[in-house]
Amino acid sequence: MSEMTAYALEEYGDPDNFAETTVEVPEPGPEEIRVEVAATSLNPVDYKIRRGDLADIGPEMPAILHCDVSGVVDAVGEDVEAFEAGDEVYGMPGGAGRQGALAEYVVGNAGTFARAPEAIPLEESAALPVVALTAWEMLADKTTVDIGEEVLVYGASGGVGHIGVQLAKWFGAEVTATGSSDEKRELAAELGADTTVDYTETDVERYVEEHASGAGFDTVFDPIGDAHLETAFEAARPFGTVVTTESSAAAELDLSPMHMNSLELGVVLVILPVILGERQERIGEELADIAALVDDGAVEPHIDERFGFDEVADAHRLGEDGDFVGKLLLVNE
Repeated sequence: MSEMTAYALEEYGDPDNFAETTVEVPEPGPEEIRVEVAATSLNPVDYKIRRGDLADIGPEMPAILHCDVSGVVDAVGEDVEAFEAGDEVYGMPGGAGRQGALAEYVVGNAGTFARAPEAIPLEESAALPVVALTAWEMLADKTTVDIGEEVLVYGASGGVGHIGVQLAKWFGAEVTATGSSDEKRELAAELGADTTVDYTETDVERYVEEHASGAGFDTVFDPIGDAHLETAFEAARPFGTVVTTESSAAAELDLSPMHMNSLELGVVLVILPVILGERQERIGEELADIAALVDDGAVEPHIDERFGFDEVADAHRLGEDGDFVGKLLLVNE
């Protein structure tokens, strides 16, 4: 076995730039494992790299993208003790900084993997790593949500948001979720949100008054960023917390509301350990915790549509259009 099929980019740009190609099967280093890929899923970081927006963190050309993966361990490096051939795993080993999962096999640091949840099919666990790790770090690392606290979740039907709703409920919070359509708000309610808000029809002052007693939310969970971050500052109570993702980094914002209310701001870039090659074991540790939550029934990925690897261009087009809820899964058929 010296060659494998991959779907790679020769140049950044349009989704049609993906092409089926043949490349060498990667060999695991001493601290790495090789996984036969069952599935991957689409995240905004994947199509931003493909477009060239984040080309500085993309893999070398021909670039094999996608950070999320689930599959079966095929080979282990000589220093790896945590896994052996045949283990079913999921993880976030590449796609940014190194080759990713759109191939028959992927190699990554053993610390970026955990044993896959048993309560869902192996391929579906590929919908979790990026979004679940992001939501976990936003709610369990950048802040601590206590029982009875009021949490506002933006983008509650999106990839990170739909996991954020479930985690916030698991922590015992009272969750208000936003959505721009009946379908999105219905999903948020099904996932456990106590109340939902159509933010296109209701301004922030009104939903703070109606759902946070006029005082503001203890935590505002913002996986969207940009203009949403401005309203997040308005929605948070004095001494409250706003947690957000890297998508807000380019926004030019007035931070005076944050200052005047002594807010805490937490920012998560979940792929940074893979890009830097540092603290990668944290990924596997957190994924093990998330798998336990899935097996306990506290968290479940919502998969809107499935694609084959040969339909990756279609998946990227839909992902950029945003006309879906939850996650888009790509299965190595």
